[in-house]
Amino acid sequence: MIYGAMKFSIGGSLKVAFRPWVEGLENIPAEGPAILASNHLSFSDSFFLPAVLDRKVTFIAKAEYFTSPGVKGKLTAAFFKGVGQLPVDRSGARGAGEAAIKAGIEVIESGGLFGIYPEGTRSPDGRLYRGKPGGLARVALATGAPVIPVAMIDTEKIQPPGKIVPKLMRPGIRIGRPLDFSRYHGMEGDRFILRSVTDEVMYEIMKLSGQEYVDIYATAAKRQIADAEKAEKAARAEAEKAKKAQRPAA
Repeated sequence: MIYGAMKFSIGGSLKVAFRPWVEGLENIPAEGPAILASNHLSFSDSFFLPAVLDRKVTFIAKAEYFTSPGVKGKLTAAFFKGVGQLPVDRSGARGAGEAAIKAGIEVIESGGLFGIYPEGTRSPDGRLYRGKPGGLARVALATGAPVIPVAMIDTEKIQPPGKIVPKLMRPGIRIGRPLDFSRYHGMEGDRFILRSVTDEVMYEIMKLSGQEYVDIYATAAKRQIADAEKAEKAARAEAEKAKKAQRPAA
């Protein structure tokens, strides 16, 4: 009921305000389990995709969204639960990876749609990054559920970092044909198989999205960008210091 109400209010508002276009809706099964594997450009991806689907899709979210104190924390938790997000506890020996896999398997075994971002985090620059072989492939091989590649288009342009007011424009969603990995069933312990499955899915997402592919993890790319910005800032500070030292005394 809560999900339906949220979908009607939030999803309906998004569809009216942004008018997202969709291709390939026929590839979403009317019933039964499936894994929706999408690129990740914006925080809004988890709202635009469910908004255009008739069925409920469940994503995972960090547990902190559900455990923050105070009125704001309770409202945040209610919101994320209402839009179909599952909390994932990132503590423990193996952290979020194992928790995400368990959550995904539970959604699939209940006959639902499980949404996952193989890149593991949002793209820092709009390009498509290497998929992490853990969650997606292990859930697919453990359950035998089909994997449906999804490409979000231009969602990062709606509200770029630092912008408070979103830009009214039409994002797009392309949904590819289901991928069958039943030939690898029971082989989720083989890291080479996990890598192969993940790469095949990422290749399909790349074809759907038209993004440039970068064969490193997005987390590593973010570290590189942060290090470069830090080095640039330090260089500017050093240059300013040298400039001041060259000024003649008053």
